Amino acid sequence: MKRFLLVFLLAALATPTLALADSATEAPDAAELRSMLDTFLAGATVNDLDAHRRFWAEDLIYTSSTGQRFGKQDIVGRNAPDEDVAEDAEPELVYSADEVRIQQYGATAIVAFKLVGTPADGTGPLYFYNTGTFLKREGVWQVVAWQATRIPGETAETTE
Repeated sequence: MKRFLLVFLLAALATPTLALADSATEAPDAAELRSMLDTFLAGATVNDLDAHRRFWAEDLIYTSSTGQRFGKQDIVGRNAPDEDVAEDAEPELVYSADEVRIQQYGATAIVAFKLVGTPADGTGPLYFYNTGTFLKREGVWQVVAWQATRIPGETAETTE
């Protein structure tokens, strides 16, 4: 009986590990998703409205680092061109991604990264952890959920 229990326990301990290993693939679309993220961040840096329209799904749920929730239309409306700002004006922040991790589950992918916002005025960068859930519909990846979290101990300023 003790031998049976030992074998059962060892099998039970191995099973979750095997299940987790099979649940996430090697992210076959990782290069496409990374390119999409970099292209979006470059567009967000210059407030490119089309970059927002392509990146976010219509049914987006976005939770900002300040705890506010909103959807794609809120983001698009907030990023509409400002007539008072010259088109060739320097961006206030330049966005980039570090520590990018991509996990893919068929037509769903999780993209987690450290967002770096580098101010044009030369002050220290802003850091946020971001996690996006991407869904591939009709061959096109878009973000359906997003979470931004200010990294504790970093600057007290926030971005959306």
